[in-house]
Amino acid sequence: MTATKLTLRRKKPESFKGDLLVSCLDQDENGKVKIRKNIAVKELKNAIALGDFQGKLNDSLLLYPTAPGKQKPSACRMLVIGFGKSHDKSLIELREKCRITGGTIAVKAAELKAERICLCLPPLNNMKGDEVVECVLEGMLLGDYRFLKYKKADRKNPAFTGIKEIVIYAPGGFKAMRHSMDKAGHVATAAKEARDMANEPGNGWTPESFAKYGRKLARRYKMRCIILGKNDLKRAKMGGILAVNKGSSEPPRMVILEHHTTRKNAETILIIGKGLTFDSGGVSLKPSAGMEDMKYDMCGGAAVLSTMRVVGEEKPDVNVVAIVPSTDNMGGSSALKPGDVIRHYGGITSEIVNTDAEGRLILADALAYGIKKFKPTCVIDLATLTGAVITGLGHHRTGLLSNSQLLVERLLAAGENSGEPLWQLPLDEEYIKQIDSDVADIKNTGGKSAGTITAAAYLQKFVGDTPWSHMDIAGTAWGFTKKSYIPSGPSGTGVRTLVDMIRNWEKFS
Repeated sequence: MTATKLTLRRKKPESFKGDLLVSCLDQDENGKVKIRKNIAVKELKNAIALGDFQGKLNDSLLLYPTAPGKQKPSACRMLVIGFGKSHDKSLIELREKCRITGGTIAVKAAELKAERICLCLPPLNNMKGDEVVECVLEGMLLGDYRFLKYKKADRKNPAFTGIKEIVIYAPGGFKAMRHSMDKAGHVATAAKEARDMANEPGNGWTPESFAKYGRKLARRYKMRCIILGKNDLKRAKMGGILAVNKGSSEPPRMVILEHHTTRKNAETILIIGKGLTFDSGGVSLKPSAGMEDMKYDMCGGAAVLSTMRVVGEEKPDVNVVAIVPSTDNMGGSSALKPGDVIRHYGGITSEIVNTDAEGRLILADALAYGIKKFKPTCVIDLATLTGAVITGLGHHRTGLLSNSQLLVERLLAAGENSGEPLWQLPLDEEYIKQIDSDVADIKNTGGKSAGTITAAAYLQKFVGDTPWSHMDIAGTAWGFTKKSYIPSGPSGTGVRTLVDMIRNWEKFS
């Protein structure tokens, strides 16, 4: 993935000589377009007069100014994008409108194969200029995504490989604008790396790939990286991940990446992501139709490690530890069987009712191990854990379950702020009883009823009193709500929520 160059300029936008000059225009309270004087070219005024451009959200108008001159752009094309009304919108709504507008610009740029773009952004009511820049740029960078690694190049009609440079017109406030551009660049790059990992096939992204990525981040950002291999996992008696791995030819890995701040008495956030690089269901084999999508079962792990990329770039004043337990789930001759009993790290035994309920087995070991070793202030796990969450919430919200309402409130706020909304589900004693077992401490499924909740109840057995939240991203990790900045396929969800929470961290206890 080639990084997009981000530049600020004070020179008037009319002097920009790149591929595309973009002007975002909003509406006043009466729905009329607010025209910026320095780009009020005749063609635009004519279009507005004819009603061909009204400035509504995602309205677009492509102009080809005949020749440079007074109030004529030097760029070969000018794109005008509508932003709609802003005076009556909340900050959350405005942030999302900015991201959607940015995504629309990226889509138009791909159609035009425009590599160098200059942006002129309007000031919005209730939103600072640097925040407008951050959100539009975030949407634009997220919308400028494609996965071409395995596609043969067409020499006669080469594919557009992405925007090379984005120039932001900023007459003032350079320091704040630069900071906002960096924030947008960091989080968008991380989310796109999570998408790249998920788009890799099962034979292209293995547990060792997670380990290599963790080592790369550790070298680049001077973090500590520990990789636990199969023998390490055996010595630690992590029966969950070892059981899932029994039918596989690929050895398991547990990737641990640590960021430690120099701030005294800093709290520690532990984030854990499910790294199931392919899920066949094991002996409880999944239906063949759609099984190719099970390469996406590692999206939680991708989100967690990609979040650490932003942590490395920005070095927050809070300790952040990431753990990714990783294996695939195959049906080899030694595979885990329904009816087997396993012993997790820490001693809890589990009756295996369904080998396709494997994600909770590897997460349970990681939760118990991570909490004992790092004694975190709180822990958050992300996993494509249940199809039941799609039945309940569709592809629009991530399921959220927790033993801490304070942590829930922080995650809900971070999700809304980043355009990755969550929905809290209950986790009462009645649901927990569904995973009682007659032959072991617990069993790994509680039946079809409340499947998302009982899966979380399983994980809760391994967190004790530590504040913990579980994010079930099965419905949002791919097939997420269609937006201009969210492609079909993997969305990279979870990265921006975690980053927002870490950036805005306040003392928890």
